[in-house]
Amino acid sequence: MSEASVSSGTGGTPGTPTRVTTFGPSALMTPANAITVLRLLGTPLLIALVLVWGPNWGTFLLWGALSLTDGIDGWVARRMGTTRSGAFLDPLADKVVVLGALVALVAKGIVWWVPVAIIATREIGMSVYRSIVGRHGVSIPARTTAKVKTVLQDLAIALCLVPPLADHRLVLATGIWVATAMTVFTGGQYFLDGRRAARAAGDRGVATIPPDPGGG
Repeated sequence: MSEASVSSGTGGTPGTPTRVTTFGPSALMTPANAITVLRLLGTPLLIALVLVWGPNWGTFLLWGALSLTDGIDGWVARRMGTTRSGAFLDPLADKVVVLGALVALVAKGIVWWVPVAIIATREIGMSVYRSIVGRHGVSIPARTTAKVKTVLQDLAIALCLVPPLADHRLVLATGIWVATAMTVFTGGQYFLDGRRAARAAGDRGVATIPPDPGGG
């Protein structure tokens, strides 16, 4: 909390300062990071429940809670101050939760391994790519399609965990393949955006592109 600072603003009664806690970019112990860590810690439980119960309302509710925390920690971070640790942890947690759930669904025989392998390759590959270009001072802003991709992945997994749909394999396969197609599409966008960003930064001699908030 050493990075926390208190600033005054307007709100409530006119003339009365509102205390707003913000965190500097190097802060580690932040509320947003705490939520992200909880999401990471909840992933092994989710995997265990998928493997033991398969499609089940308890598993479905846990998945819903883990999915919602993605938006909550982002909202908290925007209000209290984004950090470098959060920019690293948030996308890492997203990938761990999604890929952990998908691998468990494959192990349970609910979904085919091929689309899951494609999603995993794209997600890991983009993380490596982002790290490489980041070392050269280039950040790639997230597109709206990246957020859509995340929503489609979450919905596809949710469909697989709803008990009434357990025997509707065509519906489940369609959901997974739609999410896979969007995952591949956004990966291509991200790669092209990275090349353009690197070229623009090279022309200027310095990267001035806004940092990536974690979508991608």
